[in-house]
Amino acid sequence: VRYLTLILSACVPQKQEPSPTGAEDFAAYCSACHGAAAKGDGPMAAGLARRPADLTQISARNGGVFPGTKVMAKIWSYSGGPGAETPMPSFAPLLDGQLVGYDGGDGIASPTPVRLVQVAEYLKAIQE
Repeated sequence: VRYLTLILSACVPQKQEPSPTGAEDFAAYCSACHGAAAKGDGPMAAGLARRPADLTQISARNGGVFPGTKVMAKIWSYSGGPGAETPMPSFAPLLDGQLVGYDGGDGIASPTPVRLVQVAEYLKAIQE
């Protein structure tokens, strides 16, 4: 009976922790510099040589269109590779996991880590 219980318990799906949302990853990886409201006024911003961008104005700076491919390229390039000369944190943990097709507006759906897609979609959603 004990052996049967062990076998049956292996068949029952185990509860998995939900993956963080784009807003949660933004809060964890970006808000220290860009601020909780993404205005470029986070607590670490004052100590930087260059003020972090106001991420709520990305579309406004691009003729009213959110440049998803450009944003994704910026996010993905800060994956913390060797010799990265930037105050941006390593996003390496966001590269793990499922890949999804992401079309940032250029008509090409490229395999992209889902958590990076979620951050980009969060940024798109907070445009003013």
